[in-house]
Parts: sequence; structure tokens; C-alpha cells
Amino acid sequence: MARLVECVPNVSNGQSKEVIDAIADAISQTEGCSLLDVDPGPSTNRTVYTFVGSPEAAVNGALNAAQVAFQLIDMATHTGEHPRMGALDVCPFIPVRNVGMEDCVQCANEFGKRLAEKLEIPVYLYGEAARDERRRTLPSIRAGEYEGLQEKLQNPDWAPDYGTATFVPSWGATVTGARKFLVAYNVNLLSTKEQAHRLALNIREQGRGKNQPGRLNKVQAIGWYLEEANIAQVSTNLLDFEVTALHTVFEEIRKDAEDLDLPIVGSQIVGLIPLKAMLDTAEFYMKKENLFILEEEHKIRLVVSRLGLNSLAPFNAKERIIEYMVLDEKDEGCLVSLPLRKFIQSVGSRSAAPGGGSVAAAVAAMGAALGSMVGLMTYGKRQFDHLDGLMRRLIAPFHRTMDELITMVDNDSNAFSSYMAALKMPKSTSAERERYSHLRRIDYSSPGSHFLILGQSPHTAWGKSPPYKVAAKAFELGVFGAHYNVIINLKDIKEEEFNAKARQRSSDLLEEAKQSTVQVLELINKRKESGKE
Repeated sequence: MARLVECVPNVSNGQSKEVIDAIADAISQTEGCSLLDVDPGPSTNRTVYTFVGSPEAAVNGALNAAQVAFQLIDMATHTGEHPRMGALDVCPFIPVRNVGMEDCVQCANEFGKRLAEKLEIPVYLYGEAARDERRRTLPSIRAGEYEGLQEKLQNPDWAPDYGTATFVPSWGATVTGARKFLVAYNVNLLSTKEQAHRLALNIREQGRGKNQPGRLNKVQAIGWYLEEANIAQVSTNLLDFEVTALHTVFEEIRKDAEDLDLPIVGSQIVGLIPLKAMLDTAEFYMKKENLFILEEEHKIRLVVSRLGLNSLAPFNAKERIIEYMVLDEKDEGCLVSLPLRKFIQSVGSRSAAPGGGSVAAAVAAMGAALGSMVGLMTYGKRQFDHLDGLMRRLIAPFHRTMDELITMVDNDSNAFSSYMAALKMPKSTSAERERYSHLRRIDYSSPGSHFLILGQSPHTAWGKSPPYKVAAKAFELGVFGAHYNVIINLKDIKEEEFNAKARQRSSDLLEEAKQSTVQVLELINKRKESGKE
């Protein structure tokens, strides 16, 4: 699959359609770049562009955007609600697929060096690309903003990382770097700008200073007023949504707003958001409100409803969630995307992959699907009301297991292909480590290893016996296939401790699968004999 880097240039113009479109065209016309989103803000006078491409293409796309911005933007006349210090104010690079943070650090350095040389402007590095701890966060570099930049450049401590310490009035300075995915999230208030900023100071990590830190880690926040919408906003950046989640920010602002008798009227995602951030928030509200939701689409709708993400503009998941936007042409060739006939034919071809591991995963996924089907055909029916609680507990793991096993169909095949490629590497210590790495991926990428739920299955065996019997045997076959894939691959791993533990773990899971299947079948047969089915 292709190597993908996300680049998010923030440009200091959100009011001129001519300028916004010209910069968008510069990015989209760069070979290898896919422009995913353009999000202008008139009051902030700022536009956030989001695009992806290979590391090389991402750097070129950012440079082309900067070249157009240099021609069309004059910072000497710029005003807006958002903090800024340059025409292309900040340009981060974010790892998306098959790249690491070090690749994005390299992108930032390449972009910064070439930008400074081309436009003769000062460039600073931040985030994971920072060379000085004082410059790690964007607010510390941007302190004083454009208006204080000329004086700042005269201080040797603030010499730029690239370019000379020369103030260019029409441009200012640019900050570039590498970071994790940042979620730009704004909560809408019917309040004054000052009230919104008060709430921002309460929650942001920086708080009101050293002696008064805020409540939420990895959160930046500011309050401002959107004239075009006639509302105030607490505007936040979630620097790590797995440390502080989307719903945490919303709920903390909601509590403070209630204390001040201020109404919240929805919220807004700026740019794109990772799917996991949305699903984590869905899980929070499902647990809080005791909701039973399985489908991903329905979970997204729940989040849109609870956070009011449609308040300022329609929230189109296909245009806002990055995983839905970033598609690779090769994705269409994934095994799980093939028609069933093609998948079977690919297994029967003269190739070792897809092989036993992929087939085992596919069979077990169908078993999980049958288990889910039996539960869903029972849940919500009047005659089975007394079983709704049990169904809620059991359907969800079947459904989750089904999705995870579907992924494993391709994971097993990809791991095997990577292993075969590693075998062709020169015999060196690093090559041996690479081979072992791929072998480990094969060992634990097959079904059954982590997602065995047959132990719960007897409790639902009152259901439709034919599909459930098939589900039980499909699970057993999946674990059987996983076990023998593990055993055959362990012969190539010389680390005795790892080998012994993996062999024992695999054998235990196979035995558990066998016993669980016997339990399920016996219980179904007893119910059938008693006429209770």
C-alpha cells in the first residue's frame, strides 16, 4: 500500500475566494497530492487546507501552496481572530500510512530548508521536528504574533531554524514540523468573546499560567467571536485525542457553561478527524445512556447528534473522517473486497498467499457473523424481551470479532508476503531481525488467538440451531487453522522461550475451542430433544 503523509497548511486568508481557490489549485495540481478539505473562516481570516501524498509529494504540494500565498497575501494588512505570525502560518506533516514520525520530521526539514531558500523568509521548526525544547509547542513560537515578530527576530535566542533573521513585512514567518493527528474542535456558545475565553482558560492545559494550570492535558484553547455566525466559540486543538477525547472537551465546557448559565448550541470539527476519535466518543455516550448500537454509521450519527456537529454546516462523514477520505487504488485489490468467487479462485491459484491463515480467518469471520445474526434476529422481539440484556452483552462481541477477523484475512496474506520478501534479504543481523519480526506477525494474525468468544456461546444456544451449529464449527475450524499456521511457522524461529510460549498458547486455544464447540452442540441437541427449540 502507498506511503501517505498528511499535510495541513494554515494560511492567513479566509476571506478572499480568489486567494483561497488559487492556493487550493496549487495543491491539487501537484503531482501525487490529493486535496481532501478546504476550510476557510472569515472571522479568523484563516483557511485550513488538508491534503495527502507521498512524503516527496507532500513537500512539493506545500511548497507550491507557499509560492502562491507569497504572491497573493500581504501580512502588513492582515487582521483576524486567530493567532498568526505569517502568510503560510504553520505547515505540519503527519504520518498516515506506512510512514513513521521520523519520515515526517524529514519532510518538515526538507520543506523548511527549501522554503527559506526559495522565498528568503525565516522558518521555525516545532513539534517532533523541534531542535530546541522551547520551540516544541506552536504557541511558544508564535508568542507576540506577527506584530511582535520584527523585535523577536533581533533576539539571538529566536534566530530561525532556516533562513535569516530578516523581517519580511509581506510574509512574516512560517512554522513547520511533525506531529500526531491534531483535532481542531470548536464548541459554540451564545455568549460574549470574553466569556468563551474564560471557559477556554479553565480547560486548556496551559490554563492561566504556571500557578493556575487548566484541567485538560494535551489541549490548547482560546475564546473568540464568529461575526458571520453571530456566536462565540471555545476553539480547541486536541494535540492527542487518545489522552483527552473529543467528548471530554465537550462535557467539560458544557459543565462550565452551565455554571455561568450560558447555552451551548452545538460544536464544529475544523478539517478532518480520525475515525477512532469519533468511535471513542460514540462509546462514551453509548455507555452513559445505556444505548445498544452496532453499526459504525449509526455510531457516527450518534456523535453528530450529541455534539451538535451539524450546527454551523452539515457534517458529512465521508468528507470529514480521514479514513473515509484516504483511499488507495490498491485497496480495491484487497482480498476482502473481492467477490466470493474471486476470493475462492485466488486461494486455489498457484500461489502460497492467500493460504491457510487467510482461509481460517475468513471461515471464523463467517462464524462470528452467524453468531451475530442469531442474536440480532432475537433481540428486540417481544417474545424474547427477557433475553434483551443477554443479547446486548453477546451480540456486540460477535459483531466486533467479525470485523476484526475480516481485517485478518488480508493481514495474514500481507504478513506472509512480507516474510517471503525478508527471506531474500542478505543474511545479516538486521535482516534476521526483520525475518523474525514478520514471522511473529504471521503467528498472531490468524483467527482465534485473541478473539475467541466461544466460551460465551452456550448461553445463546437456545437460538436457531442450524446457523448456530455452523457458527460453532466455523469458529473451531478458524482456531484449528490458526493453530497449525502457528506450529508450521514456529520451526523457523530459534528463540526457544518465544517458541515454547507461542506453541503452548496456541495449543491451549485450540483445546478451548474444541471444548466450547462440544458444549454448544450438546446444549443445542438437548434443547432439540426436549422440544424447546
